[in-house]
Amino acid sequence: MTLIGALQLSKHPAAAFAIIGLFWGSFAAHVPVLKGRLGAGDGEFGLLLLGTGFGLVSAMWLAPRVDLLLRAKALPVASVLFIATFLLPALARDNMTFFLALVVLGATSGLTDVMMNTRVSELEARSGRPLMNANHGVFSLAYAVAALFSGAMRELGVPAETVFSGLAVACIPLAMMTYQEIEAPHQDTGAGAPAVLVPVLLCGAVVLIAFMTEATVETWSSLHIERTLLGGAAEGATGPAVLGMTMAIGRFSGQVYAARFSEYAVILAGTALAVAGIVAVALAPGPAVAYLGFGAMGLGISVVGPLGLALVGRLGAAEQRSTAISRVAVIGFAGFFVAPLVMGQLSQHLGLRAAFGSFALLLLLVVPLVWAISRLPIPAGFGPQSSAKGPHRG
Repeated sequence: MTLIGALQLSKHPAAAFAIIGLFWGSFAAHVPVLKGRLGAGDGEFGLLLLGTGFGLVSAMWLAPRVDLLLRAKALPVASVLFIATFLLPALARDNMTFFLALVVLGATSGLTDVMMNTRVSELEARSGRPLMNANHGVFSLAYAVAALFSGAMRELGVPAETVFSGLAVACIPLAMMTYQEIEAPHQDTGAGAPAVLVPVLLCGAVVLIAFMTEATVETWSSLHIERTLLGGAAEGATGPAVLGMTMAIGRFSGQVYAARFSEYAVILAGTALAVAGIVAVALAPGPAVAYLGFGAMGLGISVVGPLGLALVGRLGAAEQRSTAISRVAVIGFAGFFVAPLVMGQLSQHLGLRAAFGSFALLLLLVVPLVWAISRLPIPAGFGPQSSAKGPHRG
C-alpha cells in the first residue's frame, strides 16, 4: 500500500496523531523556558518530568475500559480532554503545580494515545496492510512543525501561554475529525491475557527502549544545543525540529519498507542508524554536527516504536488486541516516566554528553529482543496477508 493510500485509510486516527505531535513539539521547544521559570536544576527538572509518566501509565491501564464503554466516541472525547490541558504547564510557576499539570497532561495524552493506536491496529487487522508507521509519521511531522513554529515564537518574545492557547484552538477541528464508526466491540476485557504475555513483554521492551531514547532527545535536545553547544533559542528549537522532521521521513519511508520487507530487518537497521546518530550528538563540537546526529537518530529510531506496537497487535487474537496494545503502551510509555529521571541524574553528575552517549548502549538491547520476537507465531486469520511464520511480507 502506498503512503497516501495508508493515510487515506487511517485518516481519522491520523488526526489524533497530529494533535499529539503538535503539542509535544511545542512543549519540547519551550523546555528551556519552562525549566528557567522554575529555577530547577537538571536532576530536579528530570524528577518533575516524572509527572507525565505517572499520568500516562495510570491512564493507559484505564484506556481499554473507556474504549469499550465509548467506542466510536472514545477517541474524540480523549482528544478534546487532551487539548483542554495544553495550557497547564505554561501556567505553572512552582514545582508542585508544574508536576501536577504534567500528571493531568500525561493522563489525557495517554488515553488519546492508546485509543488512536488501537484504531490503527483494528484497521490493519481488517485490511491486512501496515498502517502504523504512516500514522506515527504524521505525529513526527506535526512535532517538527510545532517545534520550529514555537522556536520562532520564542525568538519574537511571544509568551508560552499565548503559543499553547493558540495551539489548542487550532487543534479543535482535528479532534472533530477523529470520529469514526467502528465495528461492534469485541469483549476485550483481558480474557486469555496469559496467551499474549510473552509478546506483550518482548514488544513492550522494544517500544520502551525506543520511546526512552526518543523522549530523551525530545526533552533535552534544546538544552544540549543551548547550554553545551552555546546555541541560541532558535538553534535550540531546531534540535527537536530536526528530530521530528527526520522521524517523519523515517516513518513515512518505513511505511513503504514494512510493506515490502521483514519488520524485524527494518527495526534492526533503524536501531543501527539511531546508535550512530546519538553517538554523533554526544561527541558534537557544535550545533551543526548535533543536527546531523539528531537527523540520523530520528531516521533510525522512527520505525522501532511503531513496529513494536504493530507486532503486538498481530501476535494476539482480535479479542485481546486493545488489551495487548494498551499494556505495551504502558510499558513503552513508561519510557517517558523513566527517561527524564535517568537523563536528569546522568546529566547532573556526568554532563549531557555522557548522558546522551549512555542511550546508545541502551539501544543495542533491541537486537536480542527482536530475535526473540521473530520466533513467536502469528495467530491464523490476521488479515489476508497473515502468515504462520511471522509478519514478513515479501
